[in-house]
Amino acid sequence: MFKFLKSIFTRATALDLTEILSKKPFLVDVRTTVEYAQGHPKGSINIPLNNLPSCINKFKGKKDILVFCRSGNRSSKAKLFLESQGINNIIDAGAWKNVGKFTG
Repeated sequence: MFKFLKSIFTRATALDLTEILSKKPFLVDVRTTVEYAQGHPKGSINIPLNNLPSCINKFKGKKDILVFCRSGNRSSKAKLFLESQGINNIIDAGAWKNVGKFTG
C-alpha cells in the first residue's frame, strides 16, 4: 500500500529527471497557453490541464511521458487523470523549471 501511495504522490527528483530526460520522453506542459508562451522547456508541447480529455489520443503509444506545470499541482492532477484513462507511463516532474534546468 505504501509503495502505491508513494508512486502517486512522489515527484521525480533531479537525479531521476536526468535519467528520464536521457530517454527523450514526451514532454507535456499542462499550464495555460499564456503561461507556456512566457517560457517553457525546450522540446515540450503545451496541453493545458483542462484540454487533456480532448487530447487523450496524443498520449497513446508514448513510451515515457513527463508532465509538469508551474508548481506541481496541475501536473499531479494531469497524472491522475491520464492514469484513470489507462495511460500508466506518466512521470510527474512538478514545476516546469525543474525540467527546464535540464533541457536548455
